[in-house]
Amino acid sequence: MALSPDDSYSISLSALQHVAYCPRQFALIHVEQAWEENYFTAQGRVLHERVDAGAPEQRGNVRYERSVSVYSQTLGITGKLDLLEIEGKPAERFFPVEYKRGKLKVEDWDRIQLCAQALCLEEMRGIEISEGALWYWQERKRERVLIDARLREVTLAAIDLAREILSSGKTPAPTTLKSRCKACSLIDLCVPDALRKDHSAHYVMQLFNGNDPL
Repeated sequence: MALSPDDSYSISLSALQHVAYCPRQFALIHVEQAWEENYFTAQGRVLHERVDAGAPEQRGNVRYERSVSVYSQTLGITGKLDLLEIEGKPAERFFPVEYKRGKLKVEDWDRIQLCAQALCLEEMRGIEISEGALWYWQERKRERVLIDARLREVTLAAIDLAREILSSGKTPAPTTLKSRCKACSLIDLCVPDALRKDHSAHYVMQLFNGNDPL
């Protein structure tokens, strides 16, 4: 599965997890090109390197393909699947699996990335994918995820928000809960507490939006 040659303005699948987690974090990484690694991001990077390095294999009726490149020209998204399970000969069922470093989450951040992978596969293969899975390293547990109408809706909303931020070239003010900021590798670049306390941040945002702050 090769990438489209016309993917220069595509949004990466991993970026959708960023925008769902925190639009400001997304803009810092994908608009301002800022990045800082911490313990959590380093651990996640090593995990994905190990997964991607695995060779394809066949177990019974299921083939396991790793580091599979996918794209959607319709949605303008592209990236790689950590693992794609393909059942049957000829292929009857495609089951994407995304590996994550941490624990199971109530929020949809990781599920949005997985759903976007499914949307790419559906467009490329002309099929319908009803479920996939998230595998969490910290818990050694696989979470099956239904690719239902609700998840598809929030995923499309995340794609729209990401494209809106990229098109504007503006970095949103910090609105994310403080508890999320503590684990973010960009906290020293973002300085969310300073911007939350300093009302001049609102003044600057009004200027960026073309409004009169006075």
